[in-house]
Amino acid sequence: MHAEIDFSAGVPRPGDLDVAWIHGSESAKHNTDPDIQVHAYDEDTFILRQNMAVNYEAPFMFLLFGNARAVLIDTGATASADYFPLRRVVDGLMDAWLAAHPRDGYGLLVLHTHPHGDHVAGDAQFVGRDGTVLVDANRDTAWDFFGFARGAGDGGSGDDGGSADDGGPPSRVEPAHVDLGGRILECWPSPGHHDAAVTFYDPYTGCLLTGDTVYPGRIYIQDWAAFVRTIDRLIGFCRTRPVTHVLGCHIEMTREPGVDYPIFTTYQPDEPPLEMTPNQLGEIRRAIDEAGGRPGRHVFPGFILCLDGE
Repeated sequence: MHAEIDFSAGVPRPGDLDVAWIHGSESAKHNTDPDIQVHAYDEDTFILRQNMAVNYEAPFMFLLFGNARAVLIDTGATASADYFPLRRVVDGLMDAWLAAHPRDGYGLLVLHTHPHGDHVAGDAQFVGRDGTVLVDANRDTAWDFFGFARGAGDGGSGDDGGSADDGGPPSRVEPAHVDLGGRILECWPSPGHHDAAVTFYDPYTGCLLTGDTVYPGRIYIQDWAAFVRTIDRLIGFCRTRPVTHVLGCHIEMTREPGVDYPIFTTYQPDEPPLEMTPNQLGEIRRAIDEAGGRPGRHVFPGFILCLDGE
C-alpha cells in the first residue's frame, strides 16, 4: 500500500494555471481539439473543459483526489459518451493516479455546483460505475447529502439565516464537510443563480469553486436578494481563509473590458483567464450596489450581471 498523502498542511499548495484553454474554432465541423481538455493544476487536482465544438457552453469540471476517494464536481453539457467521453477520461485519470498511489477500495463521488443541464448532462455515464456515489443535483437530494439545514442560505447577510423559504425557523449557514480521505472540502449553499447552488472550498489548493455564481461572463441571477447574500458570504469567507483562486465554470467575456462573446458562439479566441480573485468579489459587490436589483443587463469590465433572464 502506498503511504497516505498529507492534505492538511494548513497553507494552500501552489498549483499551475499557466494554461491555454481550448476555445473552439471558426469551423466547429473541422475542430481538432480533444473533446475534453485536461489540465493538471497539481498531481492531485485536475481541471477539465468541454470542447466548444461539442457544446457551446464549454463548461469546466473539477476532479480532486483524496486518500480514500476522488470527487468529480459537475459532469458537463452533453450526455453522449460518444461525443463527450467524460467517464473514459475520468477513469483514465483515476487509473493513472492509482498507479502512482496504489490503494484498495478507492471510490468516486460525483457532486454538482447546481442542476442546470450544462452541469449535469454527463451524470448517466457514471450510473452503475463500481465504487461510485452519484448525488443528484436537485436541491432536496443534494442538500440532504450535504446536511444543509432547512432554509440554509435563504436568510440574512451574515451567518445567521432569516426565515426559511418554506416557513421554517431561522437557520444558521454552516459549511458541510466532504472528506475525500484527509482532503476535506468545505461546502455551503449559495442560492442566487439557482436555488440549489453550492460553493466548494478546497483548503489543500485554496481554490474556491463557485459554479455559475461567479465567473468571467454573464452571471444570470434567479433571485436577487439571495444572490446578494451569497456574494456577501463569499466575501466574508475570503476575509478569514486563504483563497488562492476563485474558479467558476465558464468563460464568456473577451479581454476587452465589458465585452462578452455572443451566446451560442463556438469560437472564443480572446478569452481572459478562468481564475478570478477575492478582490473581484468586491467588484461584484460594488456592481450589485450600482445595479440596485433593476432588471436588465448590467455591464462591468470583467463580468455582466443579468437579472430576470436578460
